Amino acid sequence: MNFKSFPEIKTERLLLRKIEASDSDEILFLRSDTSVNKFIERPENRKTKNKTDAVKFIYEINESFKKNKSITWGITLKNDSKIIGTICLWNFSKINKTAEIGYDLAPKYHGKGIMNEALKMIIDFGFKELKLYKIEALTHVDNENSRRLLENNGFLFIKDRKDIDNESNIIFELENACS
Repeated sequence: MNFKSFPEIKTERLLLRKIEASDSDEILFLRSDTSVNKFIERPENRKTKNKTDAVKFIYEINESFKKNKSITWGITLKNDSKIIGTICLWNFSKINKTAEIGYDLAPKYHGKGIMNEALKMIIDFGFKELKLYKIEALTHVDNENSRRLLENNGFLFIKDRKDIDNESNIIFELENACS
């Protein structure tokens, strides 16, 4: 991963773009709303409690992008620049052949196929542009919507692997058919 500029991705309905400090209200909502975070367990030092925390988080994800450690997109509708969710590739393996995917979406937009559309584009980006061999996803065992999203996109539940950082998470993997 070594980009000259942030890779924006467009779909039929969406624009996946860089998250800026001006998006701090939306990031604060996504990282603090109880329904969005129902299945996410963050350590106290990673919680976003106020606008200052949101700005700090945005700075951190943009620095991680510059250092080729992760890439986080804000999900917007094409006709509205307001962020309604995020999706990222992060936790890259040492040789950049495996990455973890993470995502969130404002509840108002659930059930509309938005995350499915964004996920398909990021999987495609990961495999074609980044030449990843595998994408992993960790999700809470009780998060049925996330499980269904992953399974509908070809991810397989890996019952023998455990998330050593969170025993409530289960692990899914998707291998690049072209690798």
